[in-house]
Amino acid sequence: MNSIQAANYLVHFNSNCYTNLQEHLANSNYSKIFILVDEHTHEFCLPYFMGNLQTETSVEVIEILAGEIHKNIETCTGVWNVLSELNADRKSLLINVGGGVVTDLGGFVASTFKRGISYINVPTTLLSMVDASVGGKTGVDLGTLKNQIGVINIPEMVLIDTAFLNTLPANEMRSGLAEMLKHGLIYEEAYWKKMINLSNFTLEDLDKLIHDSVKIKNNVVTEDPKENGLRKILNFGHTLGHAIESYLLTHETKEALLHGEAIAVGMVLAAYISNKQEDFPEKKLAEIKQVILDMYGKVSFDNSDYESIIELMKYDKKNSHGNINFVLLSDIGTPVLDRIVPNETIIEAFHYYNS
Repeated sequence: MNSIQAANYLVHFNSNCYTNLQEHLANSNYSKIFILVDEHTHEFCLPYFMGNLQTETSVEVIEILAGEIHKNIETCTGVWNVLSELNADRKSLLINVGGGVVTDLGGFVASTFKRGISYINVPTTLLSMVDASVGGKTGVDLGTLKNQIGVINIPEMVLIDTAFLNTLPANEMRSGLAEMLKHGLIYEEAYWKKMINLSNFTLEDLDKLIHDSVKIKNNVVTEDPKENGLRKILNFGHTLGHAIESYLLTHETKEALLHGEAIAVGMVLAAYISNKQEDFPEKKLAEIKQVILDMYGKVSFDNSDYESIIELMKYDKKNSHGNINFVLLSDIGTPVLDRIVPNETIIEAFHYYNS
């Protein structure tokens, strides 16, 4: 599978990953290599990765706790301290082997340690393959507020080996599929149609769809690396989805959602709002709702939840000048940016989702 040229780095796939990694390591003269994992990727992914890693350079493994709740500055401080204790210098390399928490946090740690060391992302979940590891966004959460602290800084390369998906639970696979569905909705209806025929997938089909999804995201990011315009379309479903994810993360009785599960809810809500404000076709709205409910089931929301979720939206990174800015659709593949949505319409969207 052909590598994808991103902005000043390459995304490699499957067997090409390790050939290009060895060549890069041989030519870069790194002083030390550090591999960041969480306890799950340490157990299930690191042995396979180490079996494909050939280098004479000293390698140290750093483990963090798994889960979005640990994607914070406290975890970064722990990793920075370990790097210092193990004598990392500015010629060190950090390889992030894990899902979006590991690649986001590891990229941020590398970008800020000694004012920046090199890093490579090795995403091991479907979500991180098609979303978190591509585009140079790094960062951590501020309390339960998603990705409030971070920088945009590109990796040396991204290595996407779909063999890692063999270790992934079904809910994590569904979480990643949500971002792929989003890519179809914002960019290309033909890709959306391919994605909704999941029952006919083969492993080779999935490899091709992952490659196409990365290509879609890369096309957007390459055109707008700093999210001044076009790149905002990647946030479709995220304004409400992030707020829902944050709200449920610390709720006393409701179950937390994975990122993609929350974004799936957010996409149904955004599609409804698009229908009301942008004349998004009613038939396609019904299709989006049916596809997502069939794949993810329905999350329970009631009137007591709406105010708190709407309040959390004010922290969304797309907001400016006191306005909460939505990405909506006028049709599949035709996004519209910076739309203001009344709270009444948001509550109507929840009622539509619940109906």
